[in-house]
Amino acid sequence: MLNIAIIGVGTVGTSVAQILQDNKDVITARAGCELVPTVGVVSNLDKKRDVNIRLTNDIDSVLNDESIDIVVELMGGVDKPFEVVKKALQNKKAVVTANKALLAYHRYELQDIAADTAFEYEAAVAGGIPIINALRDGLGANHILGIKGIMNGTCNYMLTKMINEGVEYDQILKESQELGYAEADPTFDVGGFDAAHKLLILASIAYGLDAKPEDILIEGIQDISSADINFAKEFNYTIKLLTIAKKVGMEVELRVHPVFISQDEMIAKVDGVMNGVSVIGDKVGETMYYGPGAGGDATASAVIANIIDIARRGKGSPMLGYQIPLESNFTLASADSIQTKYYLRLEVEDKCGVLSQIASILGERNISIETMNQKPLDDDRANLLLSTHVCKEVDIKAALKDLENEKAVKAKPVMIRIDS
Repeated sequence: MLNIAIIGVGTVGTSVAQILQDNKDVITARAGCELVPTVGVVSNLDKKRDVNIRLTNDIDSVLNDESIDIVVELMGGVDKPFEVVKKALQNKKAVVTANKALLAYHRYELQDIAADTAFEYEAAVAGGIPIINALRDGLGANHILGIKGIMNGTCNYMLTKMINEGVEYDQILKESQELGYAEADPTFDVGGFDAAHKLLILASIAYGLDAKPEDILIEGIQDISSADINFAKEFNYTIKLLTIAKKVGMEVELRVHPVFISQDEMIAKVDGVMNGVSVIGDKVGETMYYGPGAGGDATASAVIANIIDIARRGKGSPMLGYQIPLESNFTLASADSIQTKYYLRLEVEDKCGVLSQIASILGERNISIETMNQKPLDDDRANLLLSTHVCKEVDIKAALKDLENEKAVKAKPVMIRIDS
C-alpha cells in the first residue's frame, strides 16, 4: 500500500482523490498495490469540497509525515510550490506535479534534488495527452527534428470560433470568460505564456536545453482580426497559436506565436478546446498526439498514470530522460535567425502610389511580396494584406519599424508568421 497526499484540492485535486477511490480495482491491479489518497492540504478548511479524505491546512505536518509515500503537488504558482516540492524530495517522498510554471523555471534544480527519488509531471503538458512519456520514452531512439503543438485550449477555442463563426477577438474573449475557459485576466493564456511554459519542458526532454520563458520568442493572439482570418482562408491556411521547437544544425528555435498553417496539415484540424502535438523524429518520422489539454478528470488521469508508474518502478529515473548528458550540446537559436514566410496587415491611405511605397520599403530590407490583397475600410483608408517569400526575422522586424514610421501607414502593422 502507498499513501498519497494531495497538496491543493481544487478541480484537479478533487478529481485525483475521486478517481483513486472510484477506480480502485483497476488502479490496484495495474499498480500492483493499493494507492490510498490519505490527506489533502488546503488553504481554507471552511470551503466545502467533494472529497472523502482528511483535509488539513498544515502542509509541514504532511511533508514530515513518514507514512506519506507520494506527494501530489497541484497548488499552482512558482515560488511556494518550489519550496514544497523541494522539501518533499529532500524527505525522499516521490512527487507528482501538474505545475508547468514551476517546471518552466526550476526543472533542472528539481531534477538534481530528486536524484533517484521519483519525480513525474505528465499532467504539466497538454493535460490528458501522454506526450511526456511519448517524447521521453516512446521516441527515445530518435533525434527530435521538430515539435509543433497546440497546447492552450483557451486560445484554440477562441481562434476556432473566430474562424468558423466570424466573431471578433473581443467578443469571443468575453464569451470564453463567461464559459470559464478564460480567466478574468486572460493574459497568461492569450499572451502565449502558458503554452511557452509547456514548450520549455518539452525542449528539455528533446534537446537538453535549459531555457527560461524570458529567453524565447512569445507572442499571443490579441491582434488577430477577421481580416487576417479571411486572408488565411483565401490561401488555404488556418490560424493557430503554435508552440514550435525546430532543430537547425546544432541550434534549436523555440517560439510561441500565431501561425498561418496549411489547412491540409494534421495539426491544423485540432479545433475547439482540444490540444494536439506533432513530433518529428529522424527515424520514426511524424507522430501526432491529440486529446483534452485541461479539465479535472483528464488532467487527473495523467497524474494517476504517474502514480501508477511510480508504484511499479519503486524509484525514479532522471526526470528529463537522460541517464548521462547529451554528447551533442544544442544551443538556443536567436529569434532574429528565424527564416520563414510572413503575412502583413497594413492600414494605409487608399490612394495611388502607396503600394509602390510599401514594396520599396520591403525591397530595401531584402523582402519580396508573394501575394497581395487590398480591402477598403472607408473613403480614404484600406487594409493592405500581403504575404512575403521566405526572409529573415531580423529583416522583417526592421521593415516593420520602417513601415510604422511611413506617413501613408495609419496604424501599427500586424505581422503573423507563415509555416514554411
